[in-house]
Amino acid sequence: MLLSHTSQYAIQSLVYIALHGDDGPLLSREIAARLGVPSAYLAKILQSLCKGGLLISHRGRLGGFSLSESPDKMSLMRVINITEGAGFTKECLLGLKVCSDETACPMHPIWKPIKERIMQMMESQNLTTVADAVREGKYRLTDLPGSLCPEMETVK
Repeated sequence: MLLSHTSQYAIQSLVYIALHGDDGPLLSREIAARLGVPSAYLAKILQSLCKGGLLISHRGRLGGFSLSESPDKMSLMRVINITEGAGFTKECLLGLKVCSDETACPMHPIWKPIKERIMQMMESQNLTTVADAVREGKYRLTDLPGSLCPEMETVK
């Protein structure tokens, strides 16, 4: 259960919006530039997050994206379910179409408890927790140099 680029970029962008969205909606190109991700790809991801109920899209001169609710109510698992689909947690590690306790692949008994633990952890972590860790300098969201703390100026 490794995350796709779509899920990675979705989590990064939601955390970025949680850190910087207090002053109003953020443009997708600003988020893409700060995170070093492809702008067109991120725009599609942000639209899917709107459809999934995590973001609000604001139109017009002061438009952009903002969180639809408090970041402490948005678990990482909720994000992953939107970006990967509900079947993501049921996928076989070896890629078999059917893999369950009844019809298990050789990795199933090893992978199942690991997968369950990862899912529990993703459900217990929310955007506030991750954003706070980034704000405190414990972690980073991007490979680009520089900080992503809220004090940073906005990309023009």
